[in-house]
Amino acid sequence: MKTFPMFLQMTGRDVVIVGGGEQAAQKARLILKTEARIVLVAPDLDPELTALVRDGRAVQVTTLSVNVFRGAALVFVATGCVGLDYAAHALAKEAGAMVNVVDRPALCDATTPSIVDRDPVVVAISTEGTAPVLARQIKSKMETLLEPGLGGLAALAGRLRPEVSRRVPQHQRRFFWDWVFNGPPRQAMARGAARQAASLIKDTLAAGGTGAVQGSIALVGAGPGAADLLTLRALRLLQDADVIYYDRLVDPAVLELARRDAERVFVGKEVGASSWPQDRINAVIVAAAKQGRKVVRLKSGDPGVFGRLREELNAAHSAGIAVEIVPGVTAASAAAASLGRGLTERGQTDRLMLATAACKPGDPDPDWAGMLQPGTTLAVYMGINKARTILSDMQNAGVPLSLQAEIVSHASTPRERSISCPLGQLPAALAQGCIENPAIIFIRWPKPAHAAAQSGCAA
Repeated sequence: MKTFPMFLQMTGRDVVIVGGGEQAAQKARLILKTEARIVLVAPDLDPELTALVRDGRAVQVTTLSVNVFRGAALVFVATGCVGLDYAAHALAKEAGAMVNVVDRPALCDATTPSIVDRDPVVVAISTEGTAPVLARQIKSKMETLLEPGLGGLAALAGRLRPEVSRRVPQHQRRFFWDWVFNGPPRQAMARGAARQAASLIKDTLAAGGTGAVQGSIALVGAGPGAADLLTLRALRLLQDADVIYYDRLVDPAVLELARRDAERVFVGKEVGASSWPQDRINAVIVAAAKQGRKVVRLKSGDPGVFGRLREELNAAHSAGIAVEIVPGVTAASAAAASLGRGLTERGQTDRLMLATAACKPGDPDPDWAGMLQPGTTLAVYMGINKARTILSDMQNAGVPLSLQAEIVSHASTPRERSISCPLGQLPAALAQGCIENPAIIFIRWPKPAHAAAQSGCAA
């Protein structure tokens, strides 16, 4: 390393900024995040810096001299004038200060890194000036990995540390802190539930830390297939998980984002193989959580859309297991995006109906025609094998067979295929196109022309 990373203690110390324009203001914004005193050296200040002085956040010195820099923790020179930059640098060095001259690397004792701020958690990123764009890219990734509430959780942990030392036996403290930063308290803080996070920690402390052995269950939406459609919260939970239970519709690329040493258990259905009954899935995810493990039940799409969410929620609640639901991009959204259109369209379709053809065994088929009325987009999940039944139901109900049907299979994945046809040709088009599940069948019935015109006028 040509430079050595270090965090400086700034409380009550002076940071001198030479300059009164935008470059100086940029450095002032950065130092305002600390508890340092800001000294602005310039005869004239822009409105932003003037406001800082007026509000007591900074002091102004109008004359440049060596005494201004004595005892300063750090000096920024940001005048934009070559001669003035060199003069200020010389005076600051004479005073023994550490100096950063903006856009003049040869005059810098220190450089400012890209910063991810989750005070008191701070991540600094530097490429030693070789690749600023790369530093910003790394910063962007770190911003997504560290949720906004993480700093608040760290601060809370700091305040409670003496109480943890008093109440939790030494041999259990590491497990306790792992539970705080990887378990329900962090999950609650990530949702913005700061009070719940604090209550979880304090209640567990009151019990001597014994509650920290309890695991958790997250019912996570994996999205329609493409790994980069995964939500940030889903990604964080995958990277924290001890065990992941997934089904056949979850794309392997999504699993690649999980923690490398997390156990992966397939609990789906495969053609020609025995399937996992729902009761068995409920039992294994609850058993794993009772062992103190962080469980992710990974479901394709959104777990709340035809994902048997209620059964697994009930199992977790009955066992007293902390459970979290993480929404995902549902297949209908991804399929519509692939077609380059919305699920609804103003003045044409102002109602969206989602239905599944994969009903519980023994249940009657949905009332397909009853769901499709003028002004509606009907999205049928897993409906390929029910195409003839859907068409027959529509025909018997008098639905126009000229309506357009659009079908997308394996939306957002490399296997994606799509076709369109009149509703009356749906079964034949599916067979000819070799379209298979998982697929979404869209049937749109726009409003009559006069109704659409009235809707536009009313808007």
